[in-house]
Amino acid sequence: MPTFPFKTLFCAAVFSFAGSLYAADEAPITIKFAHVVAEHTPKGQGAVLFKKLAEERLPGRVKVEVYPNSSLFGDGKEMEALLLGDVQMLAPSLAKFEHYAKAVQVFDLPFLFDDMAAVDRFQAGPQGKALLTSMEGKGITGLAYWHNGLKVLSANKPLREPRDARGLKFRVQASAVLDEQFKALRAAPRKMSFAEVYQGLQTGVVNGTENTWSNYFSQKIHEVQPYFTESNHGLIDYMVITNTTFWQGLPEDVRTELNKVMGEVTLEVNRQAKALNDEARGAIAKAGTSEIIELTPAQREEWRKAMQPVWKKFEGEIGSEVIEAAVNANKAS
Repeated sequence: MPTFPFKTLFCAAVFSFAGSLYAADEAPITIKFAHVVAEHTPKGQGAVLFKKLAEERLPGRVKVEVYPNSSLFGDGKEMEALLLGDVQMLAPSLAKFEHYAKAVQVFDLPFLFDDMAAVDRFQAGPQGKALLTSMEGKGITGLAYWHNGLKVLSANKPLREPRDARGLKFRVQASAVLDEQFKALRAAPRKMSFAEVYQGLQTGVVNGTENTWSNYFSQKIHEVQPYFTESNHGLIDYMVITNTTFWQGLPEDVRTELNKVMGEVTLEVNRQAKALNDEARGAIAKAGTSEIIELTPAQREEWRKAMQPVWKKFEGEIGSEVIEAAVNANKAS
């Protein structure tokens, strides 16, 4: 049996102890993850789960701080904060990226996707994956797509046909496509941050909006909107993003593990999104403050035709090949 001199063992122990001391003394990497919605929405739950798993898998090396409900940065400031390094992760609505990559506007086109399965197919395909890395030249790296769900309309009057929306003021996110969507209905779009929507509807600054059931319920929009139209006309999904310089500067093993965690969280967020929206719809119906209008197939087709010109208007910016890939995703293979 081989033997080792005491001096060799002692030196090895000293170096090992010194290395462990260095690792223990090294401050954990802090990741500030900010978002603008409530914790019990799909995005909110995803951020909490990411924190839990990241800190479990990388104990002492990574610390994740979650700031929900615009508590750190609101709609108008969060992208600037990411680029300045004041926050390391965001999950903005896909409507927020038109100034960084025009092709991402594809997700705002009305009546583009038949259902969430089609969205999954597009995002998992080559065109969808390419959009995640399309902004790296501007300092933004996309890590994943998180679902919320399909949008429905709300208003202070019943919306059954496109002409019912004429003259109404609708809150929209800062998106040229969404502006044109409501202009196609001869309605007036009004850009407004998410945190201001309740008050805007309550005071009549705007007459209606579009969102998912979970976002409506979490912000108590049903208290100030007597009518919801289940149009399912558009998508509210999020792209989880990080500062490119920050991400590329992480130790390789940390970055690899965080990518694995993000993949697991994404599967769970997307699994839960439908359940959370169904639950929120049920809660709004039970509250009895609003009427939920279900469109007939013929009525829905009228809405689709009214908004269809928006596709053509943005085809040059988005790219016909991207739109074609999204349309083809409606066909299950």
